[in-house]
Amino acid sequence: MPLRYADEIADDPFATPSRMQWFRKIARDQPSATLLAAQLIGLVVLPFIAPTTYGRVAVSIFGALVLLLAMRTIRSSPALTWMAILIGVPALALEVWGALDPTNTVAVVGGHTLLGIFYFYTAYGLVAYMFEDHWVTKDELWAVGACFTVIAWGFAYLYHAVQNLFPGSFASSTGQSILTWQEMLFVSVSNFTGVGLSDVLPVLPHAQAIVMVEQIAGVLYIAMVISRLVALTVLKNR
Repeated sequence: MPLRYADEIADDPFATPSRMQWFRKIARDQPSATLLAAQLIGLVVLPFIAPTTYGRVAVSIFGALVLLLAMRTIRSSPALTWMAILIGVPALALEVWGALDPTNTVAVVGGHTLLGIFYFYTAYGLVAYMFEDHWVTKDELWAVGACFTVIAWGFAYLYHAVQNLFPGSFASSTGQSILTWQEMLFVSVSNFTGVGLSDVLPVLPHAQAIVMVEQIAGVLYIAMVISRLVALTVLKNR
């Protein structure tokens, strides 16, 4: 049997793809599903590595790299990707700096704030991706969940920035004045979903203001984004 080149195997519809090729195809064809999976994996891994010094930084870097990959895949123009890089790279640098020097308020607050903006900018790209046409693809349905987690992560970073600027902004059942990243993420997801099942409460005005904005954003997300995709999906199946 003659030898076959790699490109011939790739073009052969009957060739069995390797596991790495399968993962690459999923990441290329369904970037939103990849982003959602990465976010959920980060949630599961976080309790095991968060107590370490660089655990949360590792999660932040991993999440930001996945966001950059998703933005590169779903971008509507190269300018969106460049804007994401211009925001994301300084955010990661400040995040690492803040981990190395937790007493540096500028680095800590700056890193959290820029990462929050970076996540919101990615959410904007995902919403634009879902609204760019009147046809619903499988990846756009995955984008609903991915965008949901991205917005919740963005607010969690803002909460972290607020509590460093205004200590005592949040009260927890643990009695700690400075809450952990996981606690902030927990209260963010609780407020964005509207369930409110959280033992963390905003007690100072700045924290209360951001929490109210997130609660309103959660209602608008369901009313505007999810309802539109559900309606388009129903029309597509008729």
